[in-house]
Amino acid sequence: MAPFDLLGNLGTFWTYTIYLFIGIGFGAVLELAGFANSPKLAAQFYFTEIRVVRVMFTAIVVCMVLLLWASGLGWLDLDRLFVNPAYLGSGIVGGLLLGFGFIIGGYCPGTAVVASATGRLDGIVFGLGVFAGIFVFGELYPRIEGFMTAGNLGAVTLPEVFNLPYGLMVLMVVVIALLGFVGAEAVERWTARRSVEGRA
Repeated sequence: MAPFDLLGNLGTFWTYTIYLFIGIGFGAVLELAGFANSPKLAAQFYFTEIRVVRVMFTAIVVCMVLLLWASGLGWLDLDRLFVNPAYLGSGIVGGLLLGFGFIIGGYCPGTAVVASATGRLDGIVFGLGVFAGIFVFGELYPRIEGFMTAGNLGAVTLPEVFNLPYGLMVLMVVVIALLGFVGAEAVERWTARRSVEGRA
């Protein structure tokens, strides 16, 4: 039953080889989806193209549904999956900083790697900025460790937060995603119409 101990079963070389090919595949999908284009990525913040929101919600829904099915079929033990602990304060500040950088640079760290791999100069510059930020954060961490670890909620999940069965939580997220898709298309049409009217 998954999750499997790849390091224990395959060793370091083959485990990292699998990780490498998963990363290449993920990057290729992002490139094909147009996520290596900073104007398209930044357009979501101006409500002119909500592609990123649609793709991310689709990924979340597909992952949740497949995890539910795998668990129900006895292929996956959900209790053995690693869940990052949630730190409320630093999570909010980090999310705001990421969003601010996303608006200015047009990339998040992952899409910057994809853009760099395709030779885009802005992606390379943004990627270098990410590494510089990681270095500065590492140097400052001893001074801000108290803030970073404050408000530790532990490894919580949505079913635990709302005290709902996992299957019902998945269904609710699917419904929210479908409504979000409809809403995103309506916002895009409204923005496009306003743009046409502004040029007329």
